[in-house]
Amino acid sequence: MQQFVFATNNQHKLEEVQHMIGKHFILKSLADIGCTTDIPETAETLEGNASLKSAYIMEHYRMACFADDSGLEVEALNNEPGVYSARYSGTRDMQQNIALLLQKLEGQANRNARFRTVISLRLNDQHHLFEGIINGKITTAKQGEKGFGYDPIFIPEGYHQTFAEMTAAEKNAISHRSIAIQKLVSFLTHAQNIFAK
Repeated sequence: MQQFVFATNNQHKLEEVQHMIGKHFILKSLADIGCTTDIPETAETLEGNASLKSAYIMEHYRMACFADDSGLEVEALNNEPGVYSARYSGTRDMQQNIALLLQKLEGQANRNARFRTVISLRLNDQHHLFEGIINGKITTAKQGEKGFGYDPIFIPEGYHQTFAEMTAAEKNAISHRSIAIQKLVSFLTHAQNIFAK
């Protein structure tokens, strides 16, 4: 069974992605391979940050790996917070990040937003990118206790619940990360030259 390093120490994200990938592949976290480095995310795009992380693992550990970066892009805020989603308020405190975002949208009629994930895969000295997008709207207040990040204030298009009000299975079926992961799994599954027949 093919093993990949998923360049994250975010346990929520690791569990979410392992659940999506299922039994197809075995994931190892940064902790699993003994990587304690705080890999810099200094790029100005999601593609750049994901690529920085996967390149670091490939360079230092020579293991098949992938990394992701995700962001919430709010139309009325010129696609903020985007690449700065995890530290929008200047901290990694998501309650502060959410509070700042809701404050900036006070009185704003346009609540359109989208979640976007980019995955960078390094395999056999090749680099591939996969993108997942889900459109939706920002609520005026937090709703729900599940999920993480901006989940309590994002209602996906066609639904009446926030991500934080959905079960993990419901969210994983439609999320931006799920869409990108499905593209990744499809690519790996169909890359017949990679796997022994």
